[in-house]
Amino acid sequence: MPGPLRVRPLPGEATASYLTRLAATYRLSPAQLLDGLGTTVTGTENAPPAAEIRLSTEAARRLSGFARIPTAHLTRALPHLRPPAPSSAKIGVHGTATAHWHVVEPALQPLPACTACTIRRSPHTSASAWIHPSPGLPRIMICTRHQQASSDPRHPAPLDIRAVPELTQAHLRARRPATPVSLSWASTITTRWYDHHQHLHQRWRMRLHRLIAANPHIPTGPASPALTCRDLITYPETLTLAAALDRLRPHPLTRTQQTAFLHHLAGHLRLPRLAPADHDLLWQRLHTR
Repeated sequence: MPGPLRVRPLPGEATASYLTRLAATYRLSPAQLLDGLGTTVTGTENAPPAAEIRLSTEAARRLSGFARIPTAHLTRALPHLRPPAPSSAKIGVHGTATAHWHVVEPALQPLPACTACTIRRSPHTSASAWIHPSPGLPRIMICTRHQQASSDPRHPAPLDIRAVPELTQAHLRARRPATPVSLSWASTITTRWYDHHQHLHQRWRMRLHRLIAANPHIPTGPASPALTCRDLITYPETLTLAAALDRLRPHPLTRTQQTAFLHHLAGHLRLPRLAPADHDLLWQRLHTR
């Protein structure tokens, strides 16, 4: 029987997150809700983001009926709703309603979703939502409407980024996503610069101080905010560098062309000059053609 209350999923939401919010609306645990839907569950239940749950086709159909959301819409919103084809045999026979809990490694865990967006989609509960970042993009969630962002699952809630408007501005300017190769190089390079206090250290340190001041709930251990906020702090420069790398010609650059590239990149990064050391990863990228 369909539930009387409507709880809509967020785009990219983890299945465990949506199931937890839906169950909390009726003051149930996920296990109780699945039992009520006649679904056999295996694995150890855990809260998101540490765990995810896979549903068989029949279990997904029953969840869709109870939530009063078409299966196609539910599948589109929840990227991990159904198991991948090679694993389908592991969670049950075709036509049976089964579900399986599994642990998610930290590097793949979802991020806390914007609280304002969550409340709009589940007005009957205060349960948090967790979303999976889009594949091929930085592991960052930015809600430009409500000025909230996430980049690390160790944060219990998204961060207020109103004190750091350049994050939203960079996100809005990135209309054309960088290629995965350039984005990977850019992220690795800015991470190295950040860890070794190079080039943009003063700017990033001030950005970190503003984030911490605006978000007293950021946990201080075991990982410090300097680490858990790193991807957010370097986000604008990572996008700028990725876009610049995408414009590089496919053939090796002459020394003059390399100097010109660094001059233009310094301008885009708002630096008076950019003179990386010989061991800088940026030089390695310029020589890897």
